[in-house]
Amino acid sequence: TPQGRARGGTWHRRMRANFGLLLLCQQGVAGWSASALLPAATHPGRASRTAVPARMVEAIPSRDRPTAFLGSTFGSNSAMFYRQGTLVLEDGTRLRGVSFGCEKPIAGELVFTTGMVGYPESLTDPSYKGQILVMTYPIVGNYGVPNDELDQWGLPKFFESDRVQVSGLIISDYSHHHSHWNSQRSLSQWLIEQGIPALYGIDTRLLTKKIRSKGALRATIEFEPSVALGGAKVPTSFEDVNKRNLVAEVSIKEPRVFNKGGKYKVLATDCGIKYNIIRSLLQRDCEVTLVPWDTPLKDRLKDADGLFLSNGPGDPAMASKTVEHLKEAIEAMESGEIKMKPLFGICLGNQ
Repeated sequence: TPQGRARGGTWHRRMRANFGLLLLCQQGVAGWSASALLPAATHPGRASRTAVPARMVEAIPSRDRPTAFLGSTFGSNSAMFYRQGTLVLEDGTRLRGVSFGCEKPIAGELVFTTGMVGYPESLTDPSYKGQILVMTYPIVGNYGVPNDELDQWGLPKFFESDRVQVSGLIISDYSHHHSHWNSQRSLSQWLIEQGIPALYGIDTRLLTKKIRSKGALRATIEFEPSVALGGAKVPTSFEDVNKRNLVAEVSIKEPRVFNKGGKYKVLATDCGIKYNIIRSLLQRDCEVTLVPWDTPLKDRLKDADGLFLSNGPGDPAMASKTVEHLKEAIEAMESGEIKMKPLFGICLGNQ
């Protein structure tokens, strides 16, 4: 009936207004009351007010607007346009997902991690340099990304290096709303700042099974341009990152000393060391002298209490200079030229 349609129209207008209010509250928009968003009651002779004032969009400061509100949050029939990307494997597999990072094509080695938490640490781990990281835990991004605070030794307090090291990130589901006492930005915002492409909505179980059966796979992340002039198609090019000297790419360029005057003097070769390793040594009153990957060790080892070889990315055979200097130091200790010192390594350093 006309009366029923009128009542139904009022109900729909109010539902749309309430939905708009909910979304704005979720995004932290301040300065608008609920009464300002709800439509006025329909009375004869009075025009109904717009549910969401047009001036509201201009009133929201740009810093409060979501920079990456993507995905299925609004439902499959939404008018929002989601940018998509494609993960292409060297065996011909193609998986399409939704972009929530920087939109640039990259190539790398596809690997996976099973950690349930700790994505800020994993993404900044130098051991993942040149790799596209697949996270098997289904929901990622729910606690955002912490700030860039430094600890008492001048190291980033919540990260394993000073930048995101992975080439790309692949996950199953991205959490658009992050909540944590120390969260300063969303995972999407951080990846865009760092220039790292990322896709969600990908079958990570399928990828994990492939990697477990075939080993690490070469892969690319591709984005189709919104406008393609000339119709030329860029061929997919895979890269074997293990042919690059990734250790040299992530290692420091100049020696650095931490906790000068500490009780134990540790000489550490940086092949891609994680900051928490340095922090663990410092907490045990060690003076850590961190040197580049290709630094001669024999003379420096004379004044040290021990030698540490760090973790790092890529093929250990590419770090030939490190191997040569280590061999020289070991031969000097075995011959009695220098005093026998403890030697220990982790991950690539142990290899």
